[in-house]
Amino acid sequence: MMTESPRWFKSSYSSNGGDCVEVAVNFVASQGIVPVRDSKCVDGPVVGVRAAAFSAFVAGVQAGTFDAA
Repeated sequence: MMTESPRWFKSSYSSNGGDCVEVAVNFVASQGIVPVRDSKCVDGPVVGVRAAAFSAFVAGVQAGTFDAA
């Protein structure tokens, strides 16, 4: 049972009118996941992404792996 609530935040680069995702990294140490949700639908579904996969995604974004050609 989870007793801790997610502490949601958006990137400081998120200034595009609300089309963002929010993450809650406070579950990484205890559960090994990063909850992700749509910032426009805070009561909607939450996807739990394994911490290693989320780290790989962030590294790919920083490296430009997903930039459009």
